[in-house]
Amino acid sequence: MTSPELALSERIRNEIVGLDRSVTRASLAWERSKVSADGEYYLDAVALNLHSFYSGIERLFELTARHVDQAVPRGECWHQHLLTQMAQEMPNVRPAVISADVAAGLDEYRRFRHLVRNLYATNLVPNKMQGLLERLPIVWNQLRAELMTFATFLEQIAPDMP
Repeated sequence: MTSPELALSERIRNEIVGLDRSVTRASLAWERSKVSADGEYYLDAVALNLHSFYSGIERLFELTARHVDQAVPRGECWHQHLLTQMAQEMPNVRPAVISADVAAGLDEYRRFRHLVRNLYATNLVPNKMQGLLERLPIVWNQLRAELMTFATFLEQIAPDMP
């Protein structure tokens, strides 16, 4: 039997592989969109992979809120509140999962994901996507390191299982 802490740590480590893939695919599609006659189709792939990137992160945050914090935000702005919650320390429970800087960077991807869900792909503006793609490697590298640190924390607090 595996403790919830170990299960979440393993999930984080496994999810990082998928997040890496989404980051790579978004970056490659962005580069191809600039040189291809069919660039608009590559922009659709950029949007889809940025959507997948933030959705994967949010799944990890929701699992953390549910299984570690025992408190998942609700209401109309729950996505934003969840991100804020992950940047806060929960005394006697856990350290902040992510730094305030990473939370601020991720908020842009959260808002973009909302746009992707609520607009036609033909309405996405490439110039607005450019900033997201330029910052993606920096945000992802910081986030990956912070998620790995949190996974290690979870392993350290996990009870010894028989």
